[in-house]
Amino acid sequence: MLKLILSVLFILICIFLIVVILLQEGKSAGLGAISGMADSYWGKNKGRSMEGNLQKFTTIAVVLFMVLALLLNIL
Repeated sequence: MLKLILSVLFILICIFLIVVILLQEGKSAGLGAISGMADSYWGKNKGRSMEGNLQKFTTIAVVLFMVLALLLNIL
């Protein structure tokens, strides 16, 4: 029963990871990288933007993914 619940949670995290990664912009997206976008207001406050939130969600989901993968391998 526990393995079934962990497997369903694992699949949901996999789908969440796919969606969150596809929503993120590339590192060299557009001309912003050429014109020094990192020095602008949006570059400095990236943690408060949607991109910053997507990065945080990705990090949390990856950690959960790895922990569940190890747990499912042990069970």
